[in-house]
Amino acid sequence: QAQLVESGGGLVQAGGSLRLSCAASGRTFSSYVMGWFRQAPGKEREFVATITWSGGNTYYADSVKGRFTISRDNAKNTVDLQMNGLKPEDTAVYYCAATTMWGNLRAKEYDYWGQGTQVTVSS
Repeated sequence: QAQLVESGGGLVQAGGSLRLSCAASGRTFSSYVMGWFRQAPGKEREFVATITWSGGNTYYADSVKGRFTISRDNAKNTVDLQMNGLKPEDTAVYYCAATTMWGNLRAKEYDYWGQGTQVTVSS
């Protein structure tokens, strides 16, 4: 069982950058595909990015491709999301999540979740 804790959210102006980090507990972090999701008020939770067990492959939502970068460090049990060129529409609570299968893009396909961290982008 994985326990996930996000950090790094905050308030930033449009065009700015933030780096989110997710720390995982447990010895089996490298056995999970990791993902980042976000949820804006009144909207469903949506996929942002995912990374394979080793970090060799990544996949992004079209809305963040070219601006966000997901990475992981299995030695430190962390997965990060570097967000550049932030836009007001990126405002949401961001969640990291773990799943056992590559290719899962729906929230219901992820088994473990963090508590979320708020990202607010002002115009």
